[in-house]
Amino acid sequence: QGDLSVLHQNIEADGRHWILRPSKMFACFAFVLSCCMVLTESLRHTGQHINHDGRAGTFVKALEFKHRLRICNAYPGTAAIDIYKGKGDRLNGDGPMPYKSCNDFVTPLKAGDKLEFKIGDANAGTFSISDLPNNDATLFLVIHRHDTLSTAVAFESHVFANLLNAQVAIVDTYKGTAKSEPRIMDAASAGKKSRSEELRFESVVAVNPGVYDVALVGSDGKTKAKNSLVARNRESFIILRTGVEAKQGPSYPQELVVYPKLDPSALHSSAAPRVMMLSVLAILGCAVWV
Repeated sequence: QGDLSVLHQNIEADGRHWILRPSKMFACFAFVLSCCMVLTESLRHTGQHINHDGRAGTFVKALEFKHRLRICNAYPGTAAIDIYKGKGDRLNGDGPMPYKSCNDFVTPLKAGDKLEFKIGDANAGTFSISDLPNNDATLFLVIHRHDTLSTAVAFESHVFANLLNAQVAIVDTYKGTAKSEPRIMDAASAGKKSRSEELRFESVVAVNPGVYDVALVGSDGKTKAKNSLVARNRESFIILRTGVEAKQGPSYPQELVVYPKLDPSALHSSAAPRVMMLSVLAILGCAVWV
């Protein structure tokens, strides 16, 4: 009992007592430790796969959403606008955007990004993105005149939902005293009576696929501006009322901008202008996905 060179460890097994000597005990301990290391390494690689280049990768990946950025320049003037994401990433690489033009951009976006609008080397305004939708979406942004007196800019934005129907956002960027309402109607055709329906500014509606005319009708009942809309399912459209009645500098008449402009031949038939109100498009400034 008093031999210090022998370590006595009692292990219950079927009612018997076993005495392990040091050499056997260390061998058993090394075996158990080796098994634990193998098990730990196996668990560490659980859920992983080997890429073709031999590197380990994970089965779990973060969701990546496609955000299409649609920008319109409704700021009246002869100078075109350049758009930068951050300091040096110019989005409109094919040239500056003139007044009443719109473009689509597919570029990675994240919360905290800033879109800078420049006229030449002068900074016209900055739009900050504070949040983005967790789904594929078209993000609409328009720059326009803030008021009739100053040359300051303002922004409005909207996120189009993923719907089967064609969606149309109607936005009023005109600054002045002239009053008019937007209307949508059957495209003019021989022998067909045109039906007409009133639209509302700062709203989003869904329309059937088809060829339409859109018009600005003044309080005197006269048409002030007119344009065409070819609506297609799963597409998002913009109708802008543009212009300014400037207190200083040149004025620009109210006009209608429709984007995008599609080819009517892509549609098999025109549909009656059945319009369903989706939501009110708030005057956002720097909100929604900002």
